[in-house]
Amino acid sequence: MSKGDRKNAREHRHRGKSSESLLDEPQILTALSVLPGQVILDAGCGNGYMAKAFAKHTGRKGKVYALDPDHTAIDILKTETAGTNLDAFVGDITRKTKLAAASIDLIYLSTVIHGFSELQVKGFGAEAKRLLKSGGKLAIVEIKKENTPFGPPLDIRFSPEELRQKIDLHPLWSTDIGDYCYMQLFER
Repeated sequence: MSKGDRKNAREHRHRGKSSESLLDEPQILTALSVLPGQVILDAGCGNGYMAKAFAKHTGRKGKVYALDPDHTAIDILKTETAGTNLDAFVGDITRKTKLAAASIDLIYLSTVIHGFSELQVKGFGAEAKRLLKSGGKLAIVEIKKENTPFGPPLDIRFSPEELRQKIDLHPLWSTDIGDYCYMQLFER
């Protein structure tokens, strides 16, 4: 992260916390119509719980990439998923990744974007556009922009409307995922 980007970064750190207990995994998988053979990127995968679920649904002919800046989480995920269709690697989705252009059917980003600076949001949008195949989807899960018993400050959360203004992809729909989160879907 550059000095200027650090200056504009939102003051929020996940500190290893996971949104796993907050989300309805079967509902997410159904809503996203995850199918065998798809290529999926779980960007900001954390402990990889959704990447593992995607890997089961995409099967041997599919591929799941799990990306996170946390070296420890990625090392653990690599060990847990060795020999599977899941490839975990350290990276930053707000910058160009090692993945080929137009190679991804679905990018999944869960409870991460609220911590991005404006510059990082732009970088993420550009990398998502670069990675997605024509007709590919971007799913962003976020904590609702309302009072909840946990989560980041309200002023750094995004409503679905705010996300649609920030992401330069065609918005499809938004739906509640669990009691405190929603998922906004976009298409390239």
